[in-house]
Amino acid sequence: MRYITGLCHGGMLGLLFTLAALPAAARAEACPAPGQWQRPGSAPLDSADLMHELAEHNVVLLGEQHEVTDHHRWQLHVLAGLHARRPDMTIALEMLPREAQPALDAWVAGELDEAAFLEESDWFSAWGFDPELYLPILHFARLQRVPLVAINVTSELRGRLVEEGWTAIPEEERFGISPPAEPPSAYRARLAEIHAHHPSAHDEDSFDRFVAAQLVWDRAMAAGLAEAGEAGTLVVGLIGQGHLQFGHGVPHQLDDLGVASHAVLLPWSSTGAACEPPPTDVARAVFGIAERAEPASTRPQLGILLVPDEAGVTVQNVLEGSLAERTGLAAGDVILRAAGETVTQPADVIEHVRRQPPGTLLPLEIRRDGEVREVLARFPPRSDEGP
Repeated sequence: MRYITGLCHGGMLGLLFTLAALPAAARAEACPAPGQWQRPGSAPLDSADLMHELAEHNVVLLGEQHEVTDHHRWQLHVLAGLHARRPDMTIALEMLPREAQPALDAWVAGELDEAAFLEESDWFSAWGFDPELYLPILHFARLQRVPLVAINVTSELRGRLVEEGWTAIPEEERFGISPPAEPPSAYRARLAEIHAHHPSAHDEDSFDRFVAAQLVWDRAMAAGLAEAGEAGTLVVGLIGQGHLQFGHGVPHQLDDLGVASHAVLLPWSSTGAACEPPPTDVARAVFGIAERAEPASTRPQLGILLVPDEAGVTVQNVLEGSLAERTGLAAGDVILRAAGETVTQPADVIEHVRRQPPGTLLPLEIRRDGEVREVLARFPPRSDEGP
């Protein structure tokens, strides 16, 4: 599970598949050493040779766990290596929907400072993860005048496409994105494993909507990558690894769109108990990253994993010892309102938590077992917060 400001963000799922969720597959004999490239199931790779090979592709996809700082440092390292060989580069971002493109263009042109960019791109509502994780990459793009392209769509459009259907949404309203290809059976099986932890797992229609939403997400990003590559530049996509592994998700949709020259690279935990050799077909190459403790967040946190619900936002999991647990929140609760305002997606709750001053109460209206009640999340005073 992953937690962002105490809340899991990312539309219908966020789909950060952990190794435990990966299907059984032949694995390499060992994890890559820290700082080492490896072809899964094979020998270590020379970095210069790999960069040379990748520079010949049309699309290179760099996976990430959104909240892990070292994953973004690794992405910047790869971007710099590729840019040295292919200065005609475009960086494509899962993090923002297409409506944010003017803000990205203005940022690269040097017309916005950080605060103005975050405001004009609507970063916190659109994504929610700490922008400090991504700002080094954004500054690299501005320094090198590398175009940045938003390839996601809003959760509202994803919801419309799922509920109303593709033919009901005019092509211009869906940015010309075509309906997705059917998923590989293995991908559908992986989605079923994730959906099994959802409160509505027993509902077959819920699973179908769950898969449909993921396919919209994958197709939208694949379409954005394909469009960005029409100019002949090398397109490097920064995307959550669950959308990339095993050639499923975005790579599968790229194949359907006729973009066959693409490669997936993933960061890989190479030390400690989390170290497991990568499955042979998980990616073109993986890069060993040593596990290390992330600095404690100073932002307000609840400590819950959230997924969208038809009536609000469902609490899928509560972190042990968290503020949410002390508040009395439980898995299966549906959050309807925060501070008196209706919430419809995880980002709405995230924004309320981010704005909450230390030492204050955040009223949450929830539905549990068909009954609507109010709980009060009491945020500790600043002196009680972590470092």
